[in-house]
Amino acid sequence: MIFFSPLLPFSTYPLLLSLFLFLFFRLSRRLPSPLFPAEYYLFFSQLSELKVLRARMEGSGLKNVSSHCSISEMDDFDLSKLLDKPRINIERQRSFDERSLSELSIGLSRGLDNYENAYSPGRSGLDTPASSARNSFEPHPMVAEAWDALRRSMVHFRGQPVGTIAAVDHAAEEVLNYDQVFVRDFVPSALAFLMNGEPDIVKNFLLKTLQLQGWEKRVDRFKLGEGVMPASFKVLHDPVRKTDTIMADFGESAIGRVAPVDSGFWWIILLRAYTKSTGDVSLAETPECQRGMRLILSLCLSEGFDTFPTLLCADGCSMIDRRMGIYGYPIEIQALFFMALRSALAMLKHDTEGGEFVERIVKRLHALSYHMRNYFWLDFQQLNDIYRYKTEEYSHTAVNKFNVIPDSIPDWVFEFVPKRGGYFIGNVSPARMDFRWFALGNCIAILSSLATPEQASAIMDLIEARWDELVAEMPLKISYPALENHDWRHITGCDPKNTRWSYHNGGSWPVLLWLLTAACIKTGRPQIARRAIDLAESRLSKDSWPEYYDGTVGRYIGKQARKYQTWSIAGYLVAKMLLEDPSHLGMIALEEDKQMKPVIKRSASWTC
Repeated sequence: MIFFSPLLPFSTYPLLLSLFLFLFFRLSRRLPSPLFPAEYYLFFSQLSELKVLRARMEGSGLKNVSSHCSISEMDDFDLSKLLDKPRINIERQRSFDERSLSELSIGLSRGLDNYENAYSPGRSGLDTPASSARNSFEPHPMVAEAWDALRRSMVHFRGQPVGTIAAVDHAAEEVLNYDQVFVRDFVPSALAFLMNGEPDIVKNFLLKTLQLQGWEKRVDRFKLGEGVMPASFKVLHDPVRKTDTIMADFGESAIGRVAPVDSGFWWIILLRAYTKSTGDVSLAETPECQRGMRLILSLCLSEGFDTFPTLLCADGCSMIDRRMGIYGYPIEIQALFFMALRSALAMLKHDTEGGEFVERIVKRLHALSYHMRNYFWLDFQQLNDIYRYKTEEYSHTAVNKFNVIPDSIPDWVFEFVPKRGGYFIGNVSPARMDFRWFALGNCIAILSSLATPEQASAIMDLIEARWDELVAEMPLKISYPALENHDWRHITGCDPKNTRWSYHNGGSWPVLLWLLTAACIKTGRPQIARRAIDLAESRLSKDSWPEYYDGTVGRYIGKQARKYQTWSIAGYLVAKMLLEDPSHLGMIALEEDKQMKPVIKRSASWTC
């Protein structure tokens, strides 16, 4: 056997034995559900980093969280205790939502100690952040440059870092609102700091925005809901009085005067990421954070005239903050809503106030997952079924429940949808299906497990099959295809910024790289992410980190794109750190909830 080969040094035997036991253990379990693909990728990509990873986690005091525990019980579990276990610690009963992939590394680390002593890969001599220093290869020169740029964008309030501004483009003639801290823009920055072991700025941001949530919010004479989170805030420094004040925008200054629906969802998602990364459950358990979550959820779970579990939204309420025809039930908001509900479910206390919301969340999740997986999903078979739909069905047995007219299907869809692959379309409402591809919504659907494992794989199949359309020369198209001619005039209102293949109308946004990378790792396809990152590295630094790119293939820097756009910088860093250390995926990904009802296949409706 290879374990006793005289050609191998004795110090490598523990490694080979651990590998053999790992494979034997996995094959012998014969689990009914497929293994989480990222576990394989993590195991084979981190063998030489396990000792360093273990030391880092011992020093940071991370906690091991069981899926059967409430958030108040998490402190009873200490990851350091796992280090004393000589066996491989892999437990399928525990949800990926409540455990980090790094536990796989920890369970194997004892058997690899001798291997680490025999072979220690060379470390970079560059003064780069922790994530780069942990890798066994020389980091890309862009990494250090990106970190420098990210730190220059940091905003301080009374001496404490509270966020990062949207862009540090000194060459821009007008600052507009790019000198503000946007909630959605800060998310990739926050993830980068968390992955690099710098959680303070994230904690400060969460607390500061929570404080702003309590402000009275008015647009003209109308008072907004108490739970609305700000779209952005600006720190004003008075050098004479030596005081700092904050000015927040809840939509009253935004284009179109639309409140940011996504801000509250991102806040909940980021709170969970902070908790998962640091093991500090005390922040989420504070009365202020518990109340903040309940206020956000009360806006979304309130009863009204809705007949669907999805959220009805105005145009411009999310990352696409201009008129782009996403009014109704946009996929981006529905996916973020689903992810925020699942994140809140793991953090809400089961007390008198929290218990009521937990029950409402569970009911909404079941209804929302069924609705999205059935009515928003499009693949070759579903497209063929819609193409053959009957119309004017007046009964409870109707299959074409939204009375979609088959002739309304745009011609491009028939060429875009491959025989193998699929995606969540942009919008579904009565007599209307928006067949456009929206990257953020589909990536969040994968990370939140709104997409079933089969649907997640199909989305990745689509990206590979339509690489030239969705990625091309710069990842990633925010939407596809672009609105042109009459559609552009009618839907955007002749918006001069959203002309065809520009900005939100088919532009390529580097910030989406981190979402694509996370989705690739979760579905076990890191090679797709690596290919996209290589494309980004060939342009981003040379082009001074632009906000977006224009053109059908993303070849040109956007005509109004800001340089040194912070989330372009942070998105690249997060993508790099995820690919180099997939254990970070645990803070932003949720495994499929087995209690969710499976997709119910509907029979086709057609004219005989």
